[in-house]
Amino acid sequence: MRTSDHAVVIGASMAGLLAARALTDVYDRVTLIERDALPAVGESRRAVPQGRHIHALLPRGQEVLEELLPGITGELVQDGAHLYDAMSEMYFAVAGHPLARISMGRDTVLASRPLIEGHVRRRVRALPGVRIRERCDAVGLAVAAGRVTGVRVLPRADGSAEELLEADLVVAASGRAARLPAWLEGLGYPRPREQRLPIDLLYASRALRLSPGAIGPDKLVLIGARPGLPRTLALAAQEQGRWILTLAGYRGHHPPTDDDGFLRFAATVAPPDVFAAIREAEPLDAVVTHAFPANVRRHYENLPAGLLPIGDAVCSFNPLYGMGMATAVLEAAALRRCLDRPDRYLAAIRPIVDHAWELAVAGDLALPEVEGPRPARVRVVNAYIGRLQAAAETDPVVARAFLEVVAMFRRPQSLLRPSIARRVVIA
Repeated sequence: MRTSDHAVVIGASMAGLLAARALTDVYDRVTLIERDALPAVGESRRAVPQGRHIHALLPRGQEVLEELLPGITGELVQDGAHLYDAMSEMYFAVAGHPLARISMGRDTVLASRPLIEGHVRRRVRALPGVRIRERCDAVGLAVAAGRVTGVRVLPRADGSAEELLEADLVVAASGRAARLPAWLEGLGYPRPREQRLPIDLLYASRALRLSPGAIGPDKLVLIGARPGLPRTLALAAQEQGRWILTLAGYRGHHPPTDDDGFLRFAATVAPPDVFAAIREAEPLDAVVTHAFPANVRRHYENLPAGLLPIGDAVCSFNPLYGMGMATAVLEAAALRRCLDRPDRYLAAIRPIVDHAWELAVAGDLALPEVEGPRPARVRVVNAYIGRLQAAAETDPVVARAFLEVVAMFRRPQSLLRPSIARRVVIA
């Protein structure tokens, strides 16, 4: 039942769109403020340069997305997205260990980021009471009596004047380079405490057309970095018969962007059959790159009432682990549950952010090429996870347990439960 009048969301990203969807359960009007002109479904958005690289909607994220927007999985498939079953249609190697082939019993969507985001945007835009104001900058917050009461905006049109959008609730989905900490400081509130792990990652991608059956039944190939070779490869089926190939490397191992260098880099990571398929494939566009300097997490603890952050504004982690969209979906679902008590929201998303942050940071710190503190607990856990990944090559129970964590169905701590630890020790 709707009980309030107006909510404002800053940013029409995946996190912002899904926040808007959650807010429609309570608010009569929801306004999204977006600085760019939004493209058609399937076209890249200028503010999302990483959208031209591989993206994954993890299985748990897909399940919750379907709860928020019923029927969207079918709509994506109808528009060309693929469904695949991990691991029967997926090759996944972590730290040099190819995981056992099992079936997770769940079909998961494979599609480009522009297709997924475009369909989410179309569905949200069509919701009653939702308005998206494109080409409009959020320039600050309005506060009265210790509560955020609206957003100051400036349309990107000649002669425009600043406006105040009054709101009962403001959700900041303003991305990794969020101005929210500076806004808070300007209003007299403390900046959030920030954790940062520099990784100096660069990834390079291009679209390909593979010969039919070039990599057998697989629709997705993921090869993670390993100590001594901090390079990764991802190859995924996309809509319109295309495949996306993403190569990435940490400091000193950045992939080249020329055709020959790109192929040579792929040869250092790909299994022979996968490399043969890549070498014989038809390139469909030029190589594009995106740099990711560091994992960043902001701990918001003293926010004024009426203001909530979501998505990359809270935590931005290594995109190679594919948790960004799923985390945004899960945070939006948490927001939906907390609309009667918004003060509970930050506590509700903490386990979600903890999960993604722990996986990303532990994975990066397992590479000696990444500089960062490694207290005894991190070293012990990473040593255990290395043995677990080795055991997952041949033990389907261990492989399933690991995949359930990667897919965000279980917390990382579940890998320490006695039934799994025993199998790791035996292996």
